[in-house]
Amino acid sequence: MTLRTTAQKRPKKAKPASASASKHFAVIGAGIAGVACARTLVQAGHRVTVFERGAQPGGRMASEVSPFGSFDSGAQYFTVRDPRFKRVLQTTPELCRPWSANAVRVLDARGRVAEASLPRPEPHFVAQPGMNALVAYWARPLGESLQTGTQVTHIERDALDPARWQLRTLAEKDESIHVYSGFDAVLLATPPNPARRLLGKLSPALSQHLAPVKVAPCWSLMIAFPNANQPTLSHLGPQWNAARSTHHRVAWLARESSKPGRQVIERWTLQASADWSQEHLQDDAPRVQAKLLRAFAEITGIRTEPSYAHTRCWPEAQTLVPAGQPHLWDAKTGLGAAGDWCTGHRVEEAFLSGLSLALAVH
Repeated sequence: MTLRTTAQKRPKKAKPASASASKHFAVIGAGIAGVACARTLVQAGHRVTVFERGAQPGGRMASEVSPFGSFDSGAQYFTVRDPRFKRVLQTTPELCRPWSANAVRVLDARGRVAEASLPRPEPHFVAQPGMNALVAYWARPLGESLQTGTQVTHIERDALDPARWQLRTLAEKDESIHVYSGFDAVLLATPPNPARRLLGKLSPALSQHLAPVKVAPCWSLMIAFPNANQPTLSHLGPQWNAARSTHHRVAWLARESSKPGRQVIERWTLQASADWSQEHLQDDAPRVQAKLLRAFAEITGIRTEPSYAHTRCWPEAQTLVPAGQPHLWDAKTGLGAAGDWCTGHRVEEAFLSGLSLALAVH
């Protein structure tokens, strides 16, 4: 069946495509790359349907709720270097705030601050009340054209019009199968491995560019210490709010409660190193949690048992070998791909990749 979407309200400055030039695009993935791509195409007057497996948009700009406050389990912050990213952020000043943790410490394997630690000149920003707030806000204009809880399982030629594409999907809620058809192009804003599986042999050109891309996994540990907020104990552990670590298990630590717009209860997010995450990728969550809790205690000196602990694994988190270009686009087949992995792993790079793909196909 063909998905019918509601008409989208376009900004006044956008130049809509003519009726004959308007196309219908499928975007797979509603992280920041997918939403940036979809919004740009909608503003240009095209029809866009976005498919997101998760319950809400955001991707690795995720915020997880606990009884003691939220955690940014994926992207911890973002930096701003490109003027295009700066301009779009200026449209939502109430959502983004500088984070004082721009003086990031560098720790040795024993958790001691290295002498070379200096305040970083590049400002760090976070979205509030959680990192997912920015993508959720940008996704609002997509309306009903954003299909959450919908996993795309196959991309194939349209059964009624071989010049176009159709998608087979699986609904996460009830496992029902649907077919969405009539797409002029399909744009994948997913990590590399899902993109490879969906593309198969449909586009040798895209497969060739995807082949060398390597992305490492990341285990995240989220813990809370509500007792640290008693009047007699206003601060727990080290005096810094964020640090990079050379501990073999840990790459990053952040005090979530230090971020603007967050709850005050003492909370930490710890992210494991790429090598350690890869080595323990198949481990069960309780075992990973126990090992990372020990590492947290060794690094911070906080040996108190947390009142809350939760782990999450991101199978593809940090780009080791990028594609080397802002986006991938095969005009002959009408298939494309975007993501931070095209040029790196920063939030800004994901946004720019989605933007550049939309401009290329428009």
